[in-house]
Amino acid sequence: MITRRLAAVLASGMFILGACNSTASAPPAASGGGSASGCKVGVSWSSTSFPYGAAAIARSKQTAKNFPHMTLFTADGRGDATTQSSQVDDLVARGVKVLIISPFDAKALAPAVKRAEAKGVKVIASDRSVDAPVTTYVGADNVEDGQTAGRYVIKLLHGNGNVIELQGSLGASPTIARHKGFAEALAGAPGVKVIASETANYDRATGLKVMEDMLQRFHSGKIDAVFAHNDEMAIGAIQAIREAGRQDQIKVVGIDGQESALRLVKAGQYAGTAVYPLPVPEHILAAAKACAGESLPKRIKQATPLVTQSDVAKYDGTTF
Repeated sequence: MITRRLAAVLASGMFILGACNSTASAPPAASGGGSASGCKVGVSWSSTSFPYGAAAIARSKQTAKNFPHMTLFTADGRGDATTQSSQVDDLVARGVKVLIISPFDAKALAPAVKRAEAKGVKVIASDRSVDAPVTTYVGADNVEDGQTAGRYVIKLLHGNGNVIELQGSLGASPTIARHKGFAEALAGAPGVKVIASETANYDRATGLKVMEDMLQRFHSGKIDAVFAHNDEMAIGAIQAIREAGRQDQIKVVGIDGQESALRLVKAGQYAGTAVYPLPVPEHILAAAKACAGESLPKRIKQATPLVTQSDVAKYDGTTF
């Protein structure tokens, strides 16, 4: 999949630096590989404990191998804004010219981003936005994903029903935007009501626990659908629903489109998921352009199709 995506982006005219890669030693907070010559690029990710973050880092390393004179450093924020802020400072101290960041918290990471920019570092927000000026922002539109999920829930419920919303990490830009989009969609269907909204931190086990609590709180016939801000929480919710024997009563809709979720969609256990694609190879290609001093658009937007059982086959092997 990464090879096809890279070829497609290159064909669209994105700039590539050349034909080899370098590696460099890294500080404890960041990892990287080979000589320190050329353009140093740092990738700071909010957390790699989830499939999306782990895949983003792995594919960033893979894509960077196609570029000459690019030394890539990576850092895992471990789901903590203070840790990630410190890692950003470490990457700047290593002399990165370009910083790619997916912030754990849009506001909390803004000071670190501003410090990097003050040092002349070009910043690319990836996956998540940050509350600071950046060179470009690469990613899908989370509001649109929320709207897509909301419209599908309305369709599934024929305009009437009760919904549980499982939100992501509080303060994270996708959480804010996906909730906003979902609420906007439901505003056009007064018969569909969110009867409870709880955070499950984008985590499968937490999604399972929160959904178990919801099933105890709202007895049979009181919940018609669940909207989860990502597939991991949705998968946890599906497990809780099935264990309670209520799978025929409750439809689950989510966001991300990870491979494990698509398998559940194919099996008819997951009503649908709005794809939130990995921002790779796009953010590495954008970093290459920034290294070369080329201009970038302020927004590099990715498509976010809805995947249901009727069309899941065409997405096999295309996500993460």
